[in-house]
Amino acid sequence: MTTALILAVLIGAVSGSRTLLAPAAVSWAAYGGWLDLSGSWLFFLGHPVSPWVFAAMAVGELVTDKLPGTPSRKRPFPFASRIVGGAVAGAAIGANAGAWVPGLFVGGLGAVAGTLLFYEARRRMAAAFGRDRPAALIEDAVALTVALLVVAAA
Repeated sequence: MTTALILAVLIGAVSGSRTLLAPAAVSWAAYGGWLDLSGSWLFFLGHPVSPWVFAAMAVGELVTDKLPGTPSRKRPFPFASRIVGGAVAGAAIGANAGAWVPGLFVGGLGAVAGTLLFYEARRRMAAAFGRDRPAALIEDAVALTVALLVVAAA
């Protein structure tokens, strides 16, 4: 169970970077049979339509994130959305190990930490590059890599 909770924190941190990337990753994992969510309230993540819907929303978020008018992830609604995304994804990772409640909790905490840490890392990278776009693309790559590693290990 300890491994599952560590993975739940990490998938929550992914949501702190990109709100919908973590739910999309666990949805693909559930659909592909890597995560067994059939007996839990999270069964909907494994439905054949769910990964496509979450993936489309995640791609939309990746594009929207690069627009100049996108609000800060630290504003109340974006921050709360990241916590919810991380909590749901963490619950899915936890449910696979029979611990969806702790997974929900630590996934949400991971999202809080990920929101703040990814924000600061991106801010510093953007300052070093002199512009935001390269920092945003690096953040995308890191978040996607972590998401893939987490669902592969779950």
